[in-house]
Amino acid sequence: MTRRTEWPGSEDETHSAAGDAETRSGRRGRHGREDSGGPSSSRAESGPPRTPEEQARAICLRLLTGNPRTRKQLEDALRQRGIPEEAAEEVLSRFEDVGLIDDAAFADAWVESRHHGRGLARRALARELRTKGVGSAVIEVAVGRLDSEQEESTARELVDRKLRASRGLDREKRLRRLAGMLARKGYPEGLALRVVKQALEEEGEDPDLLEEHCLPDA
Repeated sequence: MTRRTEWPGSEDETHSAAGDAETRSGRRGRHGREDSGGPSSSRAESGPPRTPEEQARAICLRLLTGNPRTRKQLEDALRQRGIPEEAAEEVLSRFEDVGLIDDAAFADAWVESRHHGRGLARRALARELRTKGVGSAVIEVAVGRLDSEQEESTARELVDRKLRASRGLDREKRLRRLAGMLARKGYPEGLALRVVKQALEEEGEDPDLLEEHCLPDA
C-alpha cells in the first residue's frame, strides 16, 4: 500500500484561487459600501445574483480546499445551505467527472491513514467510512486491501506499546485491559485474545492460567 494518496491538484488549485479571488472581491465591495457608499457599492448592488450552480460550485471548492471529502459529505453540505437538489446533482456529478470527488480514493487514503496512524482494524475502519457516506462496495474494496497478516501485526505492535504500563496489574486485569484496547479499535475478539496471550506468555505468564480468563465485551 502507498503511504500517501495524491488528490487532483492543478484544477482544484485553479478553481480555489478563483474562488478566493471572488471572495476577496466581495469583501472589498462590502467594505466599500460601509466605508464610502461610493461607486463600488453601486456596482456590487447592480451585479446579477449567482445561480444555484455557481453557489454550489463555490461551496464545494471551499470545502475541498485542504481536505478531500466524499460525495455524500458535499451533498449534505449543499442541502444544509439550501442549494436545490437539481443544481447540487449537476455540480457534484461534474466534480466526479473531473476527479475532484473520488470516494474510492478517499476510502483508500482513509484506511491507510487511520490504520497506520491509529491502529484501527478493518471493522472500525469500515464503520468510520460508513459515517462518511462511502458506499458498501467501495468500503469492501478499501478495507480488503488491509490483509489479516497486516492487521495482526499492527495488533501486536499496539499490545507491545502498552505492556510496560500494565506490568503492575495482576494477570487477569492485564489480559482484560490489553484485549479491551484492541476490541475498541475494531479487532475481532479471537484475534485480540490470541495476540495478548502470546505477548504475556513471552513475558513469562503461565499459558494455562491465561486460558482461564475470557475476553471482555467489546
